Amino acid sequence: MKILFQGDSITDAGRDRNDIHNLGHGYPLYTAAAIREAFPDTDFEFVDLGISGNRAENLRERWQKDAIDIQPDVISILIGINDTWHRAAEKNWMPHEYFEECYRDILTQLKEKTSAKIIILEQFLLPVADKEFFHVDLDPKIQITRKLAREFADAFIPLDGLFAAAAVTAPATDFAADGVHPTPKGAQFIAGHYLEAFRSLNLL
Repeated sequence: MKILFQGDSITDAGRDRNDIHNLGHGYPLYTAAAIREAFPDTDFEFVDLGISGNRAENLRERWQKDAIDIQPDVISILIGINDTWHRAAEKNWMPHEYFEECYRDILTQLKEKTSAKIIILEQFLLPVADKEFFHVDLDPKIQITRKLAREFADAFIPLDGLFAAAAVTAPATDFAADGVHPTPKGAQFIAGHYLEAFRSLNLL
């Protein structure tokens, strides 16, 4: 079974880009270990093609080569924080309609050109003071991600909500020092919820 991780730096996580099977040091690494442990009798191929700095429009630009041509059995997508962050300094926010157009396009292509099961991971921001103002743009885009998940996803991981709940009983910086890039604890947190989502697909 081929599982493809797609997204930005959270998925990239310092992977060796010369080896598509190198999973870096983030949630794909922990997720693969958890899935292999849970399903020891299945032969898995894990592919990580997350690229640091990517936005939804960047996924669309490379989607044929980095998703459709791979023909995964399962694909997960975690994208969207850079669609806000990259325009935050000037508060020149990316139009929500454009974000949705790009995201919808890649999901439509998956449905039309592959038989992959789709796991959508919600973009997230843990509470850190220097990025609180992101929410004016981020929150509507999270709602777009949720809407697209209802239309296209076979499983959905609401990470912004899950991390918000976790940050009530533990410091947010335990999960992501800058509010965005997970610590090992944050990556393991994502992996645990990913395993639950994968189980819900009932593929094995």
